[in-house]
Amino acid sequence: MPNIKSQIKRDATNKAANAANSARKSELRTAIKKVEAAVAANDMEAAKAALPLAISLLDKAAQDHIVARNAANRRKAHLQSIVK
Repeated sequence: MPNIKSQIKRDATNKAANAANSARKSELRTAIKKVEAAVAANDMEAAKAALPLAISLLDKAAQDHIVARNAANRRKAHLQSIVK
């Protein structure tokens, strides 16, 4: 347990940021899985509808450094190729 007041505050902000980032990552993984599941089920209408949301979430996560930029680009390319 930290004794320094600034470290106590920093621990609280780190915990809040970790919870927010975890929620964003979970939302991102769910969106990616929806696209992949639609493609696996040969439902191209649903895949094409879910793709823009997944790409948008990947871009936002990369912008906020939740996901590495190259990893986001790689995932977007993968999703676009399987929908194509």
